[in-house]
Amino acid sequence: MTETADDLSAPLGQDKPRRKRRLRLPFTAMQLLAVLLGLFLVTFAGFAIFNKDPLGGEPMTRIAIRELKGTDEKPVASGHGSESKQEGKHDTKDAPKQAGEQKTVTMIDGSTGARHDVVIGGDAADKGEAAAASAPPPVMNGIDPKLLEKSRYGMIPVVAGDLRPFNVYAADADRAKAAKMPVVAIVIGGLGVGAAKTTDAIMKLPPAVTLAFTPYGSDPGKLAERARAQRHEIFLQIPMEPYDFPDNDPGPQTLLTSLSADQNMDRLYWHLSRMQGYAGLANFMGARFIATEPAMQPIIREAAKRGLGFFDDGSSPRSIASQAAANQAMPFGKGDIAIDVVPTPTEIDRALNKLESTARERGIAVGTASALPVSIERIGAWTKTLNDRGILLVPLTTAMLKSKSS
Repeated sequence: MTETADDLSAPLGQDKPRRKRRLRLPFTAMQLLAVLLGLFLVTFAGFAIFNKDPLGGEPMTRIAIRELKGTDEKPVASGHGSESKQEGKHDTKDAPKQAGEQKTVTMIDGSTGARHDVVIGGDAADKGEAAAASAPPPVMNGIDPKLLEKSRYGMIPVVAGDLRPFNVYAADADRAKAAKMPVVAIVIGGLGVGAAKTTDAIMKLPPAVTLAFTPYGSDPGKLAERARAQRHEIFLQIPMEPYDFPDNDPGPQTLLTSLSADQNMDRLYWHLSRMQGYAGLANFMGARFIATEPAMQPIIREAAKRGLGFFDDGSSPRSIASQAAANQAMPFGKGDIAIDVVPTPTEIDRALNKLESTARERGIAVGTASALPVSIERIGAWTKTLNDRGILLVPLTTAMLKSKSS
């Protein structure tokens, strides 16, 4: 082994091999993770901003439907919507009566308006599931059949000669007495979802309190039927677009300012078919929709045409509902005070006292509340002594008629 001069001159005991220099990145792993996260957020924000889908806030369900033998019609899966979200329109043309028969469902894409006829049928399991999904709600007891007409979703209200749902389904009241003294109406909203709280409102509040039902819940018609049996009049709340939609989403089939008048009308018919026996409609949320004249006007016209009144809960200061209703000469009411914004006994009592003072000043006052246990308890206690203080508790329809005549 030969040694070089460098080897001979190297200090003894220090001939250790040199370490290879590691390549160092200009950033740490955490910095790399932060950069990747930032790129993801920018991409997501860009998609949300530039995506033009007006139904982007709504769930999407893809439905696979088998093509059936013996038919020329081809199944088509629609984009937005499912039975729970109800974006597609479903029209049962020939409902099957025996096992093995088929039925055709028309599905309309809410974003494009494209119509597709879909054949559903085959084995008993498939047919039973489809029938249950598309079955219209049953007609409630005590409903005048002359005041109903069939729609693609079920029975909806209609005028029959001099009979109008607003007048027929208004609760009994001493209107002669109401014309001579200050009156207060109270509307409890958000009912139909949650059987326990809805039952409490029905059973614990006096009949003169009006109950407003949403179209949701497993069987809102059954609860509405019970309310009418206890002599409460009922209103139907229509979910409408708020300013922060879809972050704040009223629910399936919400009326949207981004939809056409025909699309919103179809959604309205779905809501109208969920139950019967209501004297009028009310907004459920909807600060943006109720303030948008091109969107709101057709809804008011349709409600007036069907003999219904309209109640604006007063939550949107920009609402055009009052002017639209006046143009149609239809019964109209507006909430003056939200009773349980702060749901404590003290604040609820304070709001009820303010409602009473408003009635004395103007002759009419309308309060709105939800079916919270504390709200029901305090309103129930307050109404027991109201007449002794010279204020008459009346159904909403009576207050609306008095307002129209004054």
